[in-house]
Amino acid sequence: MKIGACHSHLNGYEWMQVRRPGMWEEIEKIIAAIDLEAARTKVSKEKGPKYGTVLYSPDDLNARFKEGFTSAGGWEESRTTYWMTGDYDLVRATVTDSAEEQKKQLLAAGKVPIRSYNQTDFVKDRVAVEVQLGKYSFIAYDLFVKHMAFYVGDKIDLGIEILPTKAMQTQMSSGPGYYEHALYQIARQGRGVPAVPLVLVGIEADDTPSLEEVQAEEGEVGLGDRPEELED
Repeated sequence: MKIGACHSHLNGYEWMQVRRPGMWEEIEKIIAAIDLEAARTKVSKEKGPKYGTVLYSPDDLNARFKEGFTSAGGWEESRTTYWMTGDYDLVRATVTDSAEEQKKQLLAAGKVPIRSYNQTDFVKDRVAVEVQLGKYSFIAYDLFVKHMAFYVGDKIDLGIEILPTKAMQTQMSSGPGYYEHALYQIARQGRGVPAVPLVLVGIEADDTPSLEEVQAEEGEVGLGDRPEELED
């Protein structure tokens, strides 16, 4: 597997090169060591041209990423717990407090604390890596909520989002999001949103055909998504 595309948001990549020398190369090696074809284990049952074909399995790929980051050393799952309520002013007043202090303040105000948490796949030296092979909504949550929550909570200084490119996504079931779509969502929000340094990474097989080749095979001008896959 290789990195087919990369985008630095708010100088995320540049920050990494200066503040975390060698980490980018470590992530490149983890990705390069994954045997993508070995994860082609999912037999498609969806109607249409993909029916019966063997596609890349998100579950298998997630397991291989976990093995790679764990073996590299120092990368661990991170989970941050927080307490909330329906009172906006109270939420604003406690949002940066510790979980224990949040619960204490909510109880003191006579509210019923509601417990929740944010979890990210791998964190090392205040850099969070999320491997997202799920639907579009999960990617949006990662980019605009999860990384932001860890950043505002002073848990990380940089978020990295790893996604399939569109060329790779054509070899997966309908539904998973992809790099180009996430890049568009970031671009249309403006340069400062989300307000957290990010590196967007598009992954694909070493021999992944170009989009031009995929387009020629599809016999269409341009590549699209099924209407039910699109979420704005």
